[in-house]
Amino acid sequence: MEVGKHIERIKQRDFTVGIIGLGYVGLPLILEFSHAGFPVLGLDVDPSKIEALSKGKSYIGHIPDERIQHLAESGKFSATTDFARCIEADALLICVPTPITAHREPDLSYIVQTGRAIAPHLRDGALVVLESTTYPTTTDEVLRAELEANGKQAGVDFLLAYSPEREDPGNADFSTGKIPKVVGGYDAVSLEVADTLYRQVVPTTVPVSSTRTAEAVKLTENIFRSVNIALVNELKLIYAKMGIDIWEVIEAAKTKPFGYMPFYPGPGLGGHCIPIDPFYLTWKAREYEVPTRFIELAGEINTSMPDYVVEQLVNALNDREKSLKGSKILLVGLAYKKNIGDIRESPALALLRILSLKHATVDYYDPHAPVIPPTREFSEFEGIESIAWDLEGLASYDAAIIVTDHDGIDYAALVEHTPLVVDTRNATRGLPGAQEKVVQA
Repeated sequence: MEVGKHIERIKQRDFTVGIIGLGYVGLPLILEFSHAGFPVLGLDVDPSKIEALSKGKSYIGHIPDERIQHLAESGKFSATTDFARCIEADALLICVPTPITAHREPDLSYIVQTGRAIAPHLRDGALVVLESTTYPTTTDEVLRAELEANGKQAGVDFLLAYSPEREDPGNADFSTGKIPKVVGGYDAVSLEVADTLYRQVVPTTVPVSSTRTAEAVKLTENIFRSVNIALVNELKLIYAKMGIDIWEVIEAAKTKPFGYMPFYPGPGLGGHCIPIDPFYLTWKAREYEVPTRFIELAGEINTSMPDYVVEQLVNALNDREKSLKGSKILLVGLAYKKNIGDIRESPALALLRILSLKHATVDYYDPHAPVIPPTREFSEFEGIESIAWDLEGLASYDAAIIVTDHDGIDYAALVEHTPLVVDTRNATRGLPGAQEKVVQA
């Protein structure tokens, strides 16, 4: 395999990059490679995404239409659902979902299906890179097996690498092109080519010794966050019993210039990473008969938080001589994090189900998520729409729960017009009337 030719073509931008999965990871990656001057091919099984891109329209809230229009005007981009066109790509970057099952076991079906789809159309010498978060050995065992099913061999007929996505949707300070990229190769040649490719679009790369190490890096990053968020969630419960404000504690603690990093409590975990990724490692660890008590405990604490929020709501309603059953509740914010419309694994959905099962009438308001899309676990809520922001209408609710602290929401008006506010994000601190009307949860 002519490695030098690969490197030269990458540097000359004569290297077609195919990106499979055009969601929150794949689409920003397309924009970066296109901006760097590479010919880019986008592939997805969802024809609505292909249609939107062909019209210069964005389907992701924090990516404006203008960037998609510039992409279309570049003359070097096309998008398709036809995987036979993989033959056109010198590199194929796989950015597909890796969810967990109802039993908290890894679901690699999207990776397997993608491997099977591209294997018959893999160009000789092509580079295949998996970006989806997964457990160690997935790239060099599971994906490689699918790619080699037609007789080709990794390291001989094609190159193989793993480079975990580090996307943080809506974070203007750390967009895709500003985040260092960890890269692990199946062999030294795969690493060199993959590393060279990513160095064209990110500030720096971090080459590691293997695909397994790179896979472990991604899991470590998200397990670190999961465990620390669980810690502050547990501290919240303890300090609340003591009459201590966890938010005040964190603000004071983070003034220490060493040995402390602030994490913040909330109503539970959301997004496609932190609630899911730790269980990829706990599942794989069973193969080696290694217990993962710490990781599993963190998961239990974080998944219990919606129940704690409802408990605080019930207590607050009882203090006002009201029952949750028959009450009218407004969830403020549906997305899993502020200022985006992504509702994947959002604790708001768990709250919606718990409250509905307790016979409350529940609405939601979220300017970034106007309608609930299809979801894997909460299909009963598909199609429900956000209410309009109406100050007079707020008074008709018995309580509001701040689930997502989007900027641009008038929290002062929410406190003024709603009889009771349960605040899970510290969004109402210092507002007039907060002391009388707001319950922290």
